[in-house]
Amino acid sequence: DCTCISSHSQVQSISIEEQYEDISHQCSSSDVSPCSVLTDEDDITDLSTDPAHYQLLSPLGRGFNNLSQVSMARHTPSGRLVAVKNTNLDECTEDELLQLMNEVLLSRLFRHPNLLTSRLVFSSCCQLWVLSPLMSYGSADSLLRSYFPDGMSESLIAYLLYGVLRALEYLHHMGYVHRGVKASHVLLSAEGRVCLSGLQSVYSLMKDGKRMRAVFDMPQHSPSLLPWLSPELLRQDLHGYGVKSDIYSLGIVACELVSGRVPFQDMPPTLMLLQKLRGSHCCLLDVPPYPLGDMGALKVSRSGVDSGIGESVATGSLTRTATAERPQSPAPKNHSATLHNLVQLCLQQQPERRPSATALLTHPFFRQVKKHTRDSFLSLMYPAVPVSCPPDTPPSETPTQTCDTPSPTDPEPEDGMWDFS
Repeated sequence: DCTCISSHSQVQSISIEEQYEDISHQCSSSDVSPCSVLTDEDDITDLSTDPAHYQLLSPLGRGFNNLSQVSMARHTPSGRLVAVKNTNLDECTEDELLQLMNEVLLSRLFRHPNLLTSRLVFSSCCQLWVLSPLMSYGSADSLLRSYFPDGMSESLIAYLLYGVLRALEYLHHMGYVHRGVKASHVLLSAEGRVCLSGLQSVYSLMKDGKRMRAVFDMPQHSPSLLPWLSPELLRQDLHGYGVKSDIYSLGIVACELVSGRVPFQDMPPTLMLLQKLRGSHCCLLDVPPYPLGDMGALKVSRSGVDSGIGESVATGSLTRTATAERPQSPAPKNHSATLHNLVQLCLQQQPERRPSATALLTHPFFRQVKKHTRDSFLSLMYPAVPVSCPPDTPPSETPTQTCDTPSPTDPEPEDGMWDFS
């Protein structure tokens, strides 16, 4: 019976994308720091969907079970540089195709300056083309390996984590758990915008129109994510896990950026689970993450990188283990009390004791982010430099139209700058 509805009443339909865009504006309207500022180069929706208009220049990394090739490319009609992820659909299983579809749909729905989403997706032959803005500094993980093997300065860490928290605040408000927060999923543009990638691991808390308090799903390809996953997610009990699981992962990322190594990285999975369930804080900052043994006698150098807050970071001699890809720092480091407190809050064993992403954005450690400008951001990044277009690549070259994965002009590096796994 619709007699109670006036004949003059009008119902205006609102698309899902418009709702997401409104929420994105609410979550980012108060943020004026350069880590969240969008530029004209970030809007790629007006570019063409013809593969012949894109010249693949150099590889940036691989992802999606090593089935996708991520390359820097030039849109030849406009000359703009973008990132292109090519995936051969013929090599994907049915489950992998469903994962690809889910990631593409999420990229269409999410709109936030600190989330790396793909607004331009098309297919050609058996290739799926996914275009994203070019994040010229690559991932935080590649920056650690190439330029900051002993860890980053506190100012740069605060800058990166603040951008990640903005993205998590948006995702959690929308009812999603990221479940893949790690340094290789934190990307930086040449203008200083911080983006969180890895949307293939995102999981919705919404079911039958209601928001669940906890979920019980285990992320696919979780062995590569084990060091960052929270105790409650690894426990897989009847209590499940929620958005606070991402806060724990953020604490692990903070330790990763501070020391240049991943906490729990060299532990067997069973020992790692026991350490996390016990609430072990062996990955905290001013103590060695593991017993130093014979390395404890090494002299600590006091000429470290300025933390931007308190004492300098003590940089010790580097060593490598047989299992770790990244240089290990054997020497203790001195950091500010606010950074200690931030990590301690994030790594609480009980998820209800961890603050939300919104609450963490007001933590004293992030007060320094507000004062940063583009010039001060570039000074934090020294000696890292953003990738640029190879000067010896003629603009007339275009990729050949075959069903094979397009090959860039340069050989693929051993360690890709972008990690989508």
